[in-house]
Amino acid sequence: MKLLDLLHRWTGGLVGLILAMLGLTGAILVHRDAWVNLPHAGDARVTNVDMLADATQRLMSDPAGQPLSIIYASDSFGLDRLTLPKGAGAYSDQTGGIVTRWASQWERPEIWLFDLHHHLFAGDVGETILGIAALCGLFFVVSGLFLWWRTRGTFKFRLLPKRLSRPSIVWHHRDLGIMMAPLLLLSLYTGSVFVFRPMAGLILGPGTEAALKEALKAPTYKPAELSPTFDWRAMIRAAHARFPEAELRIVARPREESGMVTVRMRQPEEWLPNGRTMLWFAADTGELLGARDARALSTRAGIYNRFYPLHAAKVGGLPWRLVMTLNGLALFLLGTLAVWTFWFRRPRARPMPKPRVAMT
Repeated sequence: MKLLDLLHRWTGGLVGLILAMLGLTGAILVHRDAWVNLPHAGDARVTNVDMLADATQRLMSDPAGQPLSIIYASDSFGLDRLTLPKGAGAYSDQTGGIVTRWASQWERPEIWLFDLHHHLFAGDVGETILGIAALCGLFFVVSGLFLWWRTRGTFKFRLLPKRLSRPSIVWHHRDLGIMMAPLLLLSLYTGSVFVFRPMAGLILGPGTEAALKEALKAPTYKPAELSPTFDWRAMIRAAHARFPEAELRIVARPREESGMVTVRMRQPEEWLPNGRTMLWFAADTGELLGARDARALSTRAGIYNRFYPLHAAKVGGLPWRLVMTLNGLALFLLGTLAVWTFWFRRPRARPMPKPRVAMT
């Protein structure tokens, strides 16, 4: 048990600030749609297929900057988001009119906060570091349960430490950790799965990674340039004709040498905010090459697709967003106070008493 306590304290002292950052940024991001205050952000989502088709044609043919992809307005956010080359982007209303543009993610707090939370401003390397931190967080929760059990008789419900002394912070850390353990396990486990997909096998069973890869793979097509006369209107109408109940979520130009335009849609039964219902169109001819209905995915793929909505509070409405906000703030407190007590509030070694000299 002493070794477990030592590992818990040292690992927490080293990665606690990363976990604290994840908790705080996550608590802010779950409310992103509410605090991005721009014109038309509160508009109702357009469902008319012709209006969506016209807006897509207008945006994808814009000579001022043709987007790499469009994320369409949702029920909670009334603007389309455009991804442009070199980190630039824009928001447009649902008719295709540009509301605001940015040349760098640093001009939009919701964009750089998302990058910090998911990539640590370091791309794939940062994502891997955060995945490792999430695994460490899982170790903290599990080891903390064992360490708390010895002192369970002293448990008190406390959201904040009674005072900023080391003993008070340590007791608060143990009690807050045990109260939030189920939510912490959920958020840290799902976060680690996004980086290390084999982690999904802990819940979904052996062979999950191969099964997911097979279930979610795209069709193949010859390398092809996007036709300058590509009919975006026809593509949107064809997608809605194929899945009439689905909500249009993302349209993306071909990446690298795929030769395909991708359309992503969300069926009413799907939890995932952008859905896993997909269509692929030939970039040179506009021909529909393949389609995937998320409702026909395997059980394991269906469960996997629920991880992100739970993690990011994309289901459950305001009550679940508040729960995950509390979870994020708890992780922030646990991480920052753990680092503070480990590095700056460690108990000082008591000096050895001087031996008494016998009087003669």
